[in-house]
Amino acid sequence: MLDDEKDVLEFPADDDVNAVSEDEFDEAAEEAVEEEAEAEASEVASDSDDSKKIRELEDRYVRLFAEYDNFRKRTSKEKDDLYASAVVEVTKQWLSVLDNIDRALDAAKALAADEAEETEKEDKMLQGLELIKKQAQDVLAKINVTEIECERGTAFDPNLHEAVMHTEDDSLGENQIAQVFQKGYILKDRVVRHAVVQVAN
Repeated sequence: MLDDEKDVLEFPADDDVNAVSEDEFDEAAEEAVEEEAEAEASEVASDSDDSKKIRELEDRYVRLFAEYDNFRKRTSKEKDDLYASAVVEVTKQWLSVLDNIDRALDAAKALAADEAEETEKEDKMLQGLELIKKQAQDVLAKINVTEIECERGTAFDPNLHEAVMHTEDDSLGENQIAQVFQKGYILKDRVVRHAVVQVAN
């Protein structure tokens, strides 16, 4: 009976066992290489994603900084414009006072010139008016309001002067101011009031 069992049972040869083991080893090695390659690819992809996020954050920062800088400049300009507008409006309200001071001075000087002798009282009045005018001019200077250059012989500038009369005068050149009826004032580069003038030729 043992002889029969020997005939039935068959064991694999040594070569077959070794062959199966090598195949399994090769397959396991290939799987390990593939897993390592996938891990490296995943790490590279992760680094790439991080770099992309960093670039996006940098772009957002640059845009936000530019927007803030523009906002700051715009706000500063609006503030300057608001201040200038306020100064112009306030100055306009009391320029008529300064005009009256000028008229009073002119009248007092004309009266004094007509009289043979000037009294001490008239001299003091003139000095007082001169001091008031000087004080008013100093106040204007402190808020950067200055008188527009305008006298006989000055070239007419429509941006600064308002011509209300025209005259022929051989002593003056073309488009030169012959007479000033009302002084003009300017705040930096903004005209508060145009000078009212007569233009020659």
